[in-house]
Amino acid sequence: MTATDLPVNTHSTPRFDKPFACDSKLDDSFAAIKWQAPWLGHLNQLSDISTAITQLSGVNTEHTQTNKIENTPDIIAKVLNTALQQQADVLQQNLPQTKPALNNQAQTLRFVSQDALPEGEVYESFIGATGNIPTRDNLHDLFNGSIWLTFPKTKALLNYYHMLEIAEQGIGASRGRVRDTITVFDENGAILVTADTGIGEALIDFDWQESLVTPREQWDKPVQLNSESQATVYIFGHALLEKLLQPRKALCAHSIVIYVTQDFFALTLAERICYLDQKVADYMDALLSQPDVTARKLSPLPILGVPHFWAENADASFYEDRQVFRHGRRKRLE
Repeated sequence: MTATDLPVNTHSTPRFDKPFACDSKLDDSFAAIKWQAPWLGHLNQLSDISTAITQLSGVNTEHTQTNKIENTPDIIAKVLNTALQQQADVLQQNLPQTKPALNNQAQTLRFVSQDALPEGEVYESFIGATGNIPTRDNLHDLFNGSIWLTFPKTKALLNYYHMLEIAEQGIGASRGRVRDTITVFDENGAILVTADTGIGEALIDFDWQESLVTPREQWDKPVQLNSESQATVYIFGHALLEKLLQPRKALCAHSIVIYVTQDFFALTLAERICYLDQKVADYMDALLSQPDVTARKLSPLPILGVPHFWAENADASFYEDRQVFRHGRRKRLE
């Protein structure tokens, strides 16, 4: 997949400066989020979310009267809805929508209480039919909502395939190959974006030396974007983001590779993410349409091995741990 349609007239990175009042509080788990961690770099464009969560978790005790969130449940849904609307306003775009499936029309996305999900109704079908995303006041759903805001087309595409499979296969003890693949990527996925085909092919071949070690200087630094870089990783899986609150060397993402032209790396963060959302949606559409699709077509990537993600990986010996950086279990998938 090659980047031949990079945006020409683009918006600057949106910044949302209206803080939230701290009348409500979240539990201490939210205070553990280190918003400047390199694997959260692509969520920095959603600065109003980090500002709100920091205030509501008690880290910041300053109070304001702007965008007040009452002391009620469903705090995360409120935060995400406010961010969703502010993002649309800044970018002068409509709110994102679902991808129509079966007899459903496109529905505007909105985060709602988990209690809004009728008993016995399937989560994905409810989203597809109503546009409402059931959301709990926990870290898992905060990160899930943040990815919906970051990659709305891709998330809608994944939900679309869930609906098609549920309509055809029903709900049983097994999700089936398509839904298993969706779930693995949705929960634990990562996106390797590279202008160097050698880096992408080496990753797929489990060649850690040629993908992560030798070309280290070609990798983007998340906090300092460089137009000369040729590779970067963005995390898609919301469960993986939650796990990274307590980083462990053994954490392994299930990745896809998106090939781009060098022009991609000259884009702002917001432009990169907007472009990637469509490209990842197209990639997953093609992958999930394959009759033999399985989660094994996603490439393992020890996430703390991504250059500049973890200080210890500056030493090449970091990659000598064969319990983490294993040899390939299969040949490269075409």
